[in-house]
Amino acid sequence: MDTQRFVLFLIFATSLLFLWDAWQKEQYPATQAPTTAVQGTEKQAGADTAETPVPGDQLASSVPQRSATAENGAPARAAAKLESADKITVKTDMVLAEIDTAGGDIRRLELLHQPAKEDKSKPFALLENDPARVYVAQSGLIGEGLPTHKTRFTAESGAYELAAGQDEVQIRLSAPEADGVQVTKVYTFHRGSYLIDVSFEVTNQRNAAIQPFSYFQMLRDSQPPVGSFFMIPTYTGAALYTEEEKFKKIEFSALDKGNATYPKNADNGWIAMLQQYFLTAWLPKDKLSREYYAKRLGENEYTAGVIVPVGQIEPGNSATVTVPLYAGPEEQSKLASVAPGLDLVVDYGWLTVIGAPLFWLLSLFHSWTGNWGVAIILLTMSVKLAFFPLSAAGYRSMAKLRLVTPKLQRLREQHGNDRQRMHQAMMDFYKTEKINPMGGCLPILVQIPVFISLYWVLLSSVELRYAPFALWIEDLSSPDPYYVLPVIMGISMFLQQRLSPPATDPIQARVMQIMPLAFSVFFFFFPAGLVLYSLVNNVLSIAQQWQITRMIEGSAANTSKQKKAN
Repeated sequence: MDTQRFVLFLIFATSLLFLWDAWQKEQYPATQAPTTAVQGTEKQAGADTAETPVPGDQLASSVPQRSATAENGAPARAAAKLESADKITVKTDMVLAEIDTAGGDIRRLELLHQPAKEDKSKPFALLENDPARVYVAQSGLIGEGLPTHKTRFTAESGAYELAAGQDEVQIRLSAPEADGVQVTKVYTFHRGSYLIDVSFEVTNQRNAAIQPFSYFQMLRDSQPPVGSFFMIPTYTGAALYTEEEKFKKIEFSALDKGNATYPKNADNGWIAMLQQYFLTAWLPKDKLSREYYAKRLGENEYTAGVIVPVGQIEPGNSATVTVPLYAGPEEQSKLASVAPGLDLVVDYGWLTVIGAPLFWLLSLFHSWTGNWGVAIILLTMSVKLAFFPLSAAGYRSMAKLRLVTPKLQRLREQHGNDRQRMHQAMMDFYKTEKINPMGGCLPILVQIPVFISLYWVLLSSVELRYAPFALWIEDLSSPDPYYVLPVIMGISMFLQQRLSPPATDPIQARVMQIMPLAFSVFFFFFPAGLVLYSLVNNVLSIAQQWQITRMIEGSAANTSKQKKAN
């Protein structure tokens, strides 16, 4: 049974490496690399503001008035340098938003049905603008004299609320008229939705036609959301989706180095900023030409957005461009219906092929029970049932090894000084007794990918955020606050170890004695849902292993009695 113990030790050692890596990241966060060069005239090294995003090759040919205004019209500033004016509050059944008339940006967005990590009595703020953090949604126009997110807008009121019976509420922000062009920025908030329509209504009273472009972007820092000290952080950064290249992450580190690659021109798709459990995404309509962009603006400051044409507006005519903004949780059952490919933002790592079906099954059980903890228990039982034949074979091997342990100990004593002869004698012995020494490893090995996948499901699924189980377990995605589940799991490991063949090597025996305690401490920092899975799996394994061991030992005892009787 040396191999089984080696596998257990390997899992433990790997887990410690994960912990060490997470601790290193927590204690010594990576510093942002200085920008040394930026293509074209978009940004100069060391500058603290960015130039206006300008259309690419496919769109630039149709911009008649680009140079002065487009190059200097819409810089995205650092959080501390964002100008502020009057605040407009908007409350719906889903969000509480704050719009600043300086630029008409959404400077704060609280999700009323998602509690904050630090204080569950308060709503979670997805968008914020304060000295410690910046994450805002900005938009503007590119063209001679047109408003950008530096323009001062005016509004009819300072507070709006979705009234009973209303399906939407609109906030209209007027920009100062510029040489015969009147622009109104319109926000439309919808009942029961995290989608916000952002529109520009442009009226041209000039003597010549104009052909403006609109841009929509997210400005944020790279700071990931607050999490557990030993939890491996999920992805924080930009992402983009097109039908041609599908889902693609645009990492902040790649923007720092200037080597980020992504499709820039398309007529479909979306661009987003991702963090654990939540996202913001600009969702232009399909078949509308667009240019995507993402860049580093300064120290710990990034932007990602999209440019779409408003179209040519003849004198005396008007035009409207609208791009929806999704700002909310990564609810997997709803994201695909919001936009094609948006559900891909939920990332279960390199084991997505297992994690996605696990979450589907978990959601199915939750729809039956209404409790995510009970759903995890049912999931554990389902996984155990699926691997029952494999586990049974492994436990039979362990039970047989348990019977012949004294004989193996004698072989060790006989050939202790000659390891080669000892291993050969043990292999011959296994063959004679028809025992597979690797059989006991299978129940452990088959659980490893499921265990890791469930870890990422708990870490990435907002549906499990603050999901209660029972009694003191109020959040299955966070560690057990009183460490009760890890301690019980450690006891279950100890009981399971008692059913396993004893180690014949003294050092191995001592290592295995401390393994339950070591794993208990290790699981102090794991999500309670994952510890619950491990505990239930251990209890089921103990029951299965005890029954198989009892049957094999009983059969061996009967055989021995018959031999003596004969």
